Amino acid sequence: MSGEVVLVILIIIGLIGRSPIISTAGCVLLIVKLIHLERFLPTIERRGLELGLLFLTFSVLVPFASERIGSKDIIAVVTSWPGILALSGGAIATFVNGKGLEMLKLDPQLIVGLVIGSIFGIVFLKGIPVGPLMAAGITAILFKLFSFIGSRFF
Repeated sequence: MSGEVVLVILIIIGLIGRSPIISTAGCVLLIVKLIHLERFLPTIERRGLELGLLFLTFSVLVPFASERIGSKDIIAVVTSWPGILALSGGAIATFVNGKGLEMLKLDPQLIVGLVIGSIFGIVFLKGIPVGPLMAAGITAILFKLFSFIGSRFF
């Protein structure tokens, strides 16, 4: 199956699954292919994740820059149970994301399963896609868990 057909299928699945990010990414990559700018695909692949993380970080830090979060809010976070749990959750999530990034670098083909799994989760479980890093991180944890269990029994 050609790359263009796969991208069109992903665009359609993104539309059906109400995932504008998948649809938009598919459209942009299809345009890149159709106007013969394939030479930029390796750069997009290599730097796209970094650029996406940069914009995600921008969106997370905007409340600080717009002063919607101040020093009182920060003190409340580090002195309350919900705040401490949120700090712990954030630290664990970034650790898991890091493991996901390592796994994607070692085996980039896993992205196919992650995308299909994310679409499945959106369509059938009414989930919200948070990106391939968290999905890859969870996959890395599941992989280690199944490897551990498998080594115990086989």
